[in-house]
Amino acid sequence: MEADLVQRARATALALGRSVLDSYSEILFLQRPWPGLLVLAATFAVPSIGLTGLASTLAAYGYARFIGIKRDFLTSGFFTYNALLVGLGIGSLFEVTPLSLLLAGLAGIMSINLSLILNRLFGQTFRLPVLSLPFVIISMIAYLASLGYSGLLVHAPPAWVAAWQPEWVPEALGGLLRSLGAIFFLPYPAIGLVLLVLLFAYSRILFLLAVGGYLLGAWLSGLMGGLPGGDHLDPNNFNFILIAMALGGVFLVPSRKSLAMAAVAVLLAIPLLDATEFFWSLYGLPAFTLPFNLVTLGLLYVLTLVGFPEVADRIGESPEKTLDDHLARRARFPSEPRRLLLPFSGDWTVWQGFSGPWTHQGNQSHALDFVIEQQGSTHLREGLELKDYHAWNKPVLSPIRGRVAMLHDGVRDNRPGEVNEGENWGNWVAIDSGLGWHVVVAHLAEGSLQVEPGQWVEPGTRLGACGNSGYSPQPHLHLHVQIGPVPGEPTLPFLVQCYREDGDRFVPDGVPATGAQVTPLLASERLQLITSLVLDSRWRFELSDDRRQTITTREVVVGMDALGATYLDSGRARLYFHREFHQFYFYRLEGRDPLLATLFKGLPRLPLVHQTGLKWQDTLPLSVAPHPWLQDVKNLARVLFPHHWSDSYAAQFSGRREVRGQLCSGRHCETLEVTLASGPGLVEEIRLPGRTLRIEPLAERVGE
Repeated sequence: MEADLVQRARATALALGRSVLDSYSEILFLQRPWPGLLVLAATFAVPSIGLTGLASTLAAYGYARFIGIKRDFLTSGFFTYNALLVGLGIGSLFEVTPLSLLLAGLAGIMSINLSLILNRLFGQTFRLPVLSLPFVIISMIAYLASLGYSGLLVHAPPAWVAAWQPEWVPEALGGLLRSLGAIFFLPYPAIGLVLLVLLFAYSRILFLLAVGGYLLGAWLSGLMGGLPGGDHLDPNNFNFILIAMALGGVFLVPSRKSLAMAAVAVLLAIPLLDATEFFWSLYGLPAFTLPFNLVTLGLLYVLTLVGFPEVADRIGESPEKTLDDHLARRARFPSEPRRLLLPFSGDWTVWQGFSGPWTHQGNQSHALDFVIEQQGSTHLREGLELKDYHAWNKPVLSPIRGRVAMLHDGVRDNRPGEVNEGENWGNWVAIDSGLGWHVVVAHLAEGSLQVEPGQWVEPGTRLGACGNSGYSPQPHLHLHVQIGPVPGEPTLPFLVQCYREDGDRFVPDGVPATGAQVTPLLASERLQLITSLVLDSRWRFELSDDRRQTITTREVVVGMDALGATYLDSGRARLYFHREFHQFYFYRLEGRDPLLATLFKGLPRLPLVHQTGLKWQDTLPLSVAPHPWLQDVKNLARVLFPHHWSDSYAAQFSGRREVRGQLCSGRHCETLEVTLASGPGLVEEIRLPGRTLRIEPLAERVGE
């Protein structure tokens, strides 16, 4: 019992410490606790600021736990950093007394209440973050209320921290440092220098955005005010820093477009900041972060409305991580949601692809026509009879799971070379996907349809047979997607899943081009078995490094997060994976662990169809690169040149359980060999030059 109490107390202390430190980090968009520790220490340069900020945060956390908010929900500091800002603001005005600490605590509680309300409202209605808007509102209330509190003692900052600025420091740099410190109500160069170094150590992208945003905003603001060298005296210029970081690298994927948008946002903030300062000065209030909130939230909402492609759908722990994850997913996983299987078995040839030269034009451009070719011809002899054509009367299968919405039969098949212009689609079947779109399969043989309207079909259900009805000069199969069930509507883009192209290339999702030979593939039960990684199952990873003469052993467990995503957890990192009916793949590595990184590099994707010689390709995220500094350099370059500096992967089945491949980074390539597991566990061994990773299952522990 005592051990349990100690363990609970330790867990509570760790959660509290993580929440507090992350609150300090979140203000600068940093999502790890160690920067928070440095910022926490910096705030105590002025003890009253440090103490009231900490008191407000602790009060908010304690109140949240008291009303039943789960500890895990508070761990990130997302809901407590507004309380921290309010406390820092109170500490910047008043000495530490019981009354000032009480005011900070009450303001912290008000902040977390407002944060929860606005998060629900903004998240569900506008799909926006709350940023520091609760801080602005509650700080205004606290500042105005304090005008009538005669028991509060106004204080002055320590002389050393307020005065430090060597004469050789340029005016622009001094202004930048003061503005950085002002984010935490410490507009002093010494504090700003600490924060600037922290930004550089954490993220070079955030560092450059902070510097660039400040210089642009201060220069144009000074120009408008008659100061050609820039206005470097206004500490409220920190709004430019926050705007540039938020839009240039946090909520937008770092890119040339995000940099341009950040610059536009900084320019928009200049008149808003000037107007806010003028208006609030009438009431003795500072501008706080109101310009930052209004500009950032307004632009984010507009960009989301218009479908701006650089809006980040997943925010990583740093802009570098966000960029790497975005580019890797874009290269590896097409975003098109409409996906079909090939509606036949065996080898067929794409007679006319998307935007084909004949009928696939205009609003009918997203369609595929298939024929069967043997020895370069679609028919035997002269091709004068329908039965001479290889595709004639071949089974046509459902490419999706859904319900037959409509069909049409009774159109006679044309003689070869003739077309029926009056009944363009011939005999056809339309299947409702249940997702707002229909699949149309057309030119079927007369009298071959084997389904009825309203019938439920699974992928592979026989619909009919390939014919030559409608506008069809030879037996072929037409496939497209549209909104409604009646053929003739504008076609929609779609992807074909799980097929072999041109004899030996596995395509998980793609659009075969005109002339490509395609074959649908069926999943192997054996490969499905070895990729069945059961939740809470455990594995022993052993990495032998011949170069360093080291052997590293780690226990890895299969876990699942709150959103249902599965991962391998080594205690140092998480490697996320997913299995579909035709492939298994890893898609994200969080944290740093050379063992999990080696697994990712050795087998980022595995087709669940086995044919010796079957080849596939992939692109690796930079998160698996061995040197963190190399990742950062490449990611910084990819902000401007996103299609460069990616690592490529190519592999093929060389045996029943063997995979042989090549991993290339720039001009440097290395071979790899993988031995697949004989049972659940995916991999038995991965061999790279100088490194070998071995994986073996661990027996379940007693009581688990």
